[in-house]
Amino acid sequence: MSKKMLPQPARDEIRVEAVLQALGEPVRLQIIRALADAPDGIACGEIELPVTASTRAHHLRILREAGVLTTHTEGTRRISTLRRQDLDTLYPGLLTGILTARQ
Repeated sequence: MSKKMLPQPARDEIRVEAVLQALGEPVRLQIIRALADAPDGIACGEIELPVTASTRAHHLRILREAGVLTTHTEGTRRISTLRRQDLDTLYPGLLTGILTARQ
């Protein structure tokens, strides 16, 4: 089965302002916490969220366009993965701090 990557910024195009803005929303924080525990990624519909499917898609798009996660298709499924290595390289400690912050 072939994978198709959805549009996302290259590592050198990721900007801290976009990352912080994307992470400044509780539902999106919930998404990255789920992805942090799934290094192989999670299908979009498998992340437990208190929002509709269209709102879920919106939040995932915001995170992807900011460079926080990467998404590819596998058949009809969209699999999202946290871009931990890219974010740790660009902004050391940022993601760890966010993931360990009190909820």
